[in-house]
Amino acid sequence: MPGKIVAFRRGAETGKEMIGANRGLRQVLDAVQLVAPVDSTVLLSGETGTGKELIARAIHDRSRRSHGPYIKVNCAAIPAGLLESELFGHERGAFTGAQTQTTGRFELANHGTLFLDEIGDLPLELQPKLLRVLQEQEFERLGGTRTIQVDIRIIAATNLDLMQLVRERLFRADLFYRLNVYPIALPPLRERAEDIPEMVRHFAGEFAARMGRTIEVIPEDAMRILQRHEWPGNIRELQNLIERAVILSTGPVLRVSPGELTGVGHPPAASAPRTLAEAEREHILEVLGETSGVIGGRAGAAVRLGLKRSTLYSRMQKLGINSTKSFLRSPLEPKTQGVQTPSPDFPGGSCGGTTM
Repeated sequence: MPGKIVAFRRGAETGKEMIGANRGLRQVLDAVQLVAPVDSTVLLSGETGTGKELIARAIHDRSRRSHGPYIKVNCAAIPAGLLESELFGHERGAFTGAQTQTTGRFELANHGTLFLDEIGDLPLELQPKLLRVLQEQEFERLGGTRTIQVDIRIIAATNLDLMQLVRERLFRADLFYRLNVYPIALPPLRERAEDIPEMVRHFAGEFAARMGRTIEVIPEDAMRILQRHEWPGNIRELQNLIERAVILSTGPVLRVSPGELTGVGHPPAASAPRTLAEAEREHILEVLGETSGVIGGRAGAAVRLGLKRSTLYSRMQKLGINSTKSFLRSPLEPKTQGVQTPSPDFPGGSCGGTTM
């Protein structure tokens, strides 16, 4: 419906939470409730940005180890030559520059949980040592001979296909099966379109509060485009986009760049816009077509785009859009559809109500 606005009020939701009611997400949260109270190893899989670290933390917080340490390490972020020392620690003199004894992450996580993120990037030469910790809960520091006993729970995460790595002999099969005791697969954001409005409102409220701003409305057509986007970066990508939108929003309406939204999503067809200006021009034309050329008022294009009427008119002039032309139509409507002639008192379109 032209001019419809999604009302927004910031709720009491705080902290880092998994937001939404999608069936796939509910299955994940049900799995967390089942596995958290026991000490079984958990393997989280899913694309980058789907919230694997949040789920790992949720498992720890709901476990009997919740009062113990929660230690995390990104196996892809530490150079292979240093990773063994980071995980298992080292003795003094174990290698050049090792002037003191260092405690590794496994020792730090004793009586708690160790979260191994990007486990698919663990070097092949370290995998037998990890397998031993999983099986025996013991290891030696690098350069040491004393066996150290630990009591830890392992949660691992990956965005890679570990079975494919096993077939390519880049990941040990025995380690995979030891990690894969209780697998949880997180759905990508593109499969959770119904959750996006709630997430947008949550992030908008969070960033607005942080920046000392107030966001009261979110244009419905912007929300629709957000729901159609493929989101290759998943929740992290959405979060970053909303943060940028709040920065750009100096008033109560969340300003999401039409060009940015139009230029993302499904792979563009050969005739799709190639520049941001072309994308923005096409988007404005589409909205003007849907509102029959009306710019002001509650049902006007300015409200739908989340812009002031004067700002929209300025952009139209810059992009060479003449609101009196009959080509102002939705691309899905016939070319014969006319548009409303702008009022002489309101250049750029008639005013059907109060302006923004």
